[in-house]
Amino acid sequence: MKIKKIMKTKKIVIIKTGETFPSIIPGLGDFEDWIARGLGQASCDIQVVNVEQHQPLPHLDAVKGVVIAGSHAMVTQNLDWSLELEAWIPNLIRANVPLLGICYGHQLIARAMGGVVDYHPMGIEIGTMDIDYCNPGEGDLLFQNLPRQFKAHAFHSQTVIKLPEPAVIIAKNKFEPHHAFRIGRCAWGVQFHPEADIPILKAYIGNLTQAIVDSGLDPSIILDRVEETPIAFKLLNRFGALASAHGE
Repeated sequence: MKIKKIMKTKKIVIIKTGETFPSIIPGLGDFEDWIARGLGQASCDIQVVNVEQHQPLPHLDAVKGVVIAGSHAMVTQNLDWSLELEAWIPNLIRANVPLLGICYGHQLIARAMGGVVDYHPMGIEIGTMDIDYCNPGEGDLLFQNLPRQFKAHAFHSQTVIKLPEPAVIIAKNKFEPHHAFRIGRCAWGVQFHPEADIPILKAYIGNLTQAIVDSGLDPSIILDRVEETPIAFKLLNRFGALASAHGE
């Protein structure tokens, strides 16, 4: 009698690196909810791994793509779970597993590959920002054919001070010279938040009012300038499609 070998379906793995503000979660959800919505994939094809709660990282042969979410932790805190995740990242890149890091994830990918992360010398960047696409050739699978400038939501105080040697700059603005980069063919970091919509951004502005004032900015002006960011949001859907194709 032949025994069939049961093959486990590969997943797009969202690495959860913390929670958003508790007041936001009941009405808007958490980081992994926002990312899953943007990926445009069936829920059965997505797995959330909470590394802050020390859930084990998956084997590379069990994933078709990885998204490392944002966090209220700081990369420079060198937390144990973060260092373990950082050590795992080069394995993904060597194996050409599609990888997307958002904010904290963006910074962690950069440092894992030899870059430098620290607090931004100009303080916090928050609001709907103009992002300049650097158009590093048509070979970029995620960013190709984007307009030269697009809108994206941002809220961060740490940044990639120095990119690692293998990184290619993809997007920037006047405040942040490393808003997006690529390493190899299918690993990206984005400092902005493609998963955030207007209610999420406004909630962050409300929760970070004092930090905004301390940076010499006016929260009311930032709120007035909030607008939709369809191009940035599209990047998550593109990544979901890329990861899905990789897993076939």
